[in-house]
Amino acid sequence: MQLFLDSADVEEITYGLEYWDIDGVTTNPRHVGRTGKQYLTALEEIAGAVDGTNKPVSVQVNPRLTDWTRIVDEALKLHELSPNFIIKVGASEDGFRAVRALADRNVATNVTLVFTVAQAWHAARAGAAYLSPFIGWKDQFGDQTEDLIANIAVGLDNFGYPTQIIAAAIRNAHQIGDAALAGAHVVTAGADVIRDSFKNPYTTMGEQIFGDAWDETPEA
Repeated sequence: MQLFLDSADVEEITYGLEYWDIDGVTTNPRHVGRTGKQYLTALEEIAGAVDGTNKPVSVQVNPRLTDWTRIVDEALKLHELSPNFIIKVGASEDGFRAVRALADRNVATNVTLVFTVAQAWHAARAGAAYLSPFIGWKDQFGDQTEDLIANIAVGLDNFGYPTQIIAAAIRNAHQIGDAALAGAHVVTAGADVIRDSFKNPYTTMGEQIFGDAWDETPEA
């Protein structure tokens, strides 16, 4: 399973590339908004951070666009900014129509805001390179999440779709592990979640125990 960083902060992305060897990046309008930068400016800086690599970066079209032709027009403009860019399109009837048109133009897409197996099937059938089920959002509102990724994976395997599953809206290390066991191809999470996933209180306790023992051991 690959690790993507869910961020539009160039400093976070640079850190993730250097320290965690992240496999890619996902962004969305909310992440970009938090940077305080203009949308295209933020995307151009991210493109610079991954320039010369094969790390994919998901960048989203304007979510207010509801006509597939306008989605395609904006997607093509974003696609021209960087060869690393994967175009994020929302799961909807016009969204899937846009994905199909972009696939015909060899523009890779990531269908976002996927919450059902049916939506995932539509994304794969339309030719999406990735699809992103939002685990944390479902969990936040009390919906069952344990089987969503596994069921999507079965659906893709049944028909040989090459679309990859990005487990998105991940909130903790437990959900990262669940995504891996369920068959996600990618997990994307914020920097704080990734950082916390390296830690465990038992590891900290063990290091203290072994460190104390080391200190008490006579030197030669």
